[in-house]
Parts: sequence; structure tokens; C-alpha cells
Amino acid sequence: MKRSLIALSLAALLPLAAQADDKLSYTYIEADYVNVDSDADGFGVRGSFEFGNSGFYGFGGYNWLETDVGSLDFETTELGFGYAHGLNDNLDLIGEAAWKNVDVDNFGDVDGWRASVGVRGSFSRNFEGLFKVNYVDYDNVDSDVTGTVGVQYKFNQTWGITGEVEFGDGAETYLVGVRASF
Repeated sequence: MKRSLIALSLAALLPLAAQADDKLSYTYIEADYVNVDSDADGFGVRGSFEFGNSGFYGFGGYNWLETDVGSLDFETTELGFGYAHGLNDNLDLIGEAAWKNVDVDNFGDVDGWRASVGVRGSFSRNFEGLFKVNYVDYDNVDSDVTGTVGVQYKFNQTWGITGEVEFGDGAETYLVGVRASF
């Protein structure tokens, strides 16, 4: 009788364990191909680390891009913090703030910042989506309001393919990458 009760209890907990595995992960590393308005392209890396179950996470990214005009290279760096507030089991409201830097060969670099608010959700076991509105402001450059739309197809809990588009007045940036979530 005791063994049957323990087995029944464990069987009842299995769906909860499976649900916990479907939680959106804010701890990952990613390698990307990046294209800006078909005028510049290159590669990048991004990562994020969630601080326990607090909802807070830190993130960063670095891109190496080359333009088609005069073989001009530039690098972008971003470091920031975010917070994810669960609206339900499959949908988070997110807020982010980040420092940004663009370094252009032979022209110097420009510092700025980004503030974002949006939603990130899981539509199925293998498919996630992201939408956020960004306010971006650089020193000596006009500020811009942009939108970001992203998707991730997860092959399993660790590996996935990502796609993202950021669009605004200044430029459109397209990104395709491979992500390892932890």
C-alpha cells in the first residue's frame, strides 16, 4: 500500500517536473550571423545569465561587422541588466537597460544606452517568440525608437536556432544564430 502511494505521488509530480523544464531560460550563449541593411555583415556572440530565480539577469553581446563600402570595419558592444516578470507559465514581461558602444575603424567610437520593454513567450515546447520596443540614444547621434521581433526554435532544452530583426529609422538589423541554453 505504501509503495503504491509513493508511486502514485511520483507519477502525479511528473507533469509538474516537465512543466518546470519548459521555463523560459535567461541563461544562454549564442553565436550569430548579423546583417545590417545588406550594407554590412559579420558575426557576433551574445550571452545572458539569470541570477537564481530572482527574475534578474545580466546580458552582453559583441559583433564584428564589415561594410561593403571601402571595407570599413566596425565593432559593437552591449552590456546590460534585465528583469523578467512572469505573466503566466509561458509569458514574461521583460525590461532591460544596457550600455552600448560602436567602434568604427579610423573614426573612433561612440557610447550610448538602450532601454527596452517587451514580452517573451513560449508558444509550444519548441517555439519561443520575443517582441520589445527599444529606446536607443548615442552621444552626438540622434536617438531612435526601434522594435525587435525574435523567434527561437528549440531542438531540445539546450540547443536552438534563433532569428531576430530590429527595425527603426536608422537601419534594420537581421540576426540568425545558434543558442545553447542552460
